[in-house]
Parts: sequence; structure tokens; C-alpha cells
Amino acid sequence: MRLAKEFNGEIICADSRTVYTGMGIGTAKPTKAEQGEIPHWGLDLVDPGEAYSAAKFKKYAQAAVADIQNRGKLPILVGGTGLYVDSVLYDYQFSLTAGERDPINPRHLKKIDETPRRGRLLEGILLIGLMPPDEVLKQRIASRAEDIFGQGIIKETKGLLDKYGAKAVAGTAGIAYQVVLSLIRSEIAQEEAIQQIATKEWQYARRQKTWFKRNPHIKWFTSPEEAYKAAKKQLLNT
Repeated sequence: MRLAKEFNGEIICADSRTVYTGMGIGTAKPTKAEQGEIPHWGLDLVDPGEAYSAAKFKKYAQAAVADIQNRGKLPILVGGTGLYVDSVLYDYQFSLTAGERDPINPRHLKKIDETPRRGRLLEGILLIGLMPPDEVLKQRIASRAEDIFGQGIIKETKGLLDKYGAKAVAGTAGIAYQVVLSLIRSEIAQEEAIQQIATKEWQYARRQKTWFKRNPHIKWFTSPEEAYKAAKKQLLNT
């Protein structure tokens, strides 16, 4: 947000969870106020229960980048979901079948060459990674697991159930909603729900970390301020 304000940027959210309409609290979607300050792309693209894939996201994001750049602005891709991010940065070539089932294993992808994620980074790309120490990340995840109940995750989930049904809600990648469904069904208590969300989100974060850490093109930082300064310096020199 800070970089977008300073460099006339627009944000493309590369996240397999925030593409779903109505799933705001459980996916930590940018608030309406934040979206009002800076244009955001990649949000509310499909209804819960609808199929979406990295192949579809790549096509969407490429169009967004072109639109943003054609208006003389800076596209900022933020993620999120590793395959979504890499599909754009490394121009993944998907077969129809692979793209539709959205594989997590890159071996299932039809690639231009053997290692496009490592050797075919698009030109003019600045890759900045923010990775706080594990103990800090764990604490943030635990705090958020509690906060979302105060923000109204139960009400939001009930509204989604009424509109889309349990199968559609449970079928998305939203960890919080899957756990809250169990809470609504009285299968677990709220305290246990908070613990389950914290544990599962931490496990998910570790998988994200493993994915991105394999990328040698990313410049890593442990604090937002360090990441901001490095990105700003690079952008001022381009």
C-alpha cells in the first residue's frame, strides 16, 4: 500500500482464497477502505464453489498488468499463492487439463523448457520477499485466529452458507471457514476452533515459505520497513 501510494501503483492480489466473493474476514482480504485508497485486482472473481485455477489467474493477471501499464501506472503483484505468483512471473504454459485441475506439483505443468520458474523470469521484475522470524509469524497467526471472531467470522460464514451452501463453502481453500463450519455444527467449541485455525494457518504458511524460499530471484527481508526501503531504492533507480 505504501509503495503503491508513492509510485502510482495498483495492487494485483495473487491469492487462491481472495478470488472468492463474500469471503473477506476469513481470507484477510483488503478492506473496503484500503480498496478505496488503492485499486486492487484479483478480488471477488468467482462465487464460492466455482472452479478457479492458476491458469485462469495467469490470464487474468496478464490482462491486469497490461491495463495498469497502459495507463502509466505501476503493477504490484502481491501473494499469496506460490503457483499463482510464479505462473505470471515465469510465464507458465498450462495444458487445458492441468490448468483446470490447478496442480500444486510443477511436474504436472506443460513448460516451455525444463526450468521456466528458475530461468525465464520476465524482464523488468523486482522480487521482494518479506519473511519475519518464525516466532513473530506464529504470534501474528495466533492473534489473527482470535481476532477474526471479533470481526464476525461466524456471521460471515453463516451468510455464505445461506447463499451458497455448505459444499461450496467447504470446497474452497479457506481454512477459517472449514473450521467455523465445524463450530456452527457444534462439533467443536470456539476455543478449539481458534486453536485449529492457528495451527492449520501456520502449517499453510510453512508450505508457502518452502515454495518461495526455493526461488533464487527473491531478495528477502525480515521487516516491512527493510523491504519497503529496498523496493523504493530500486524503483527510484529504474
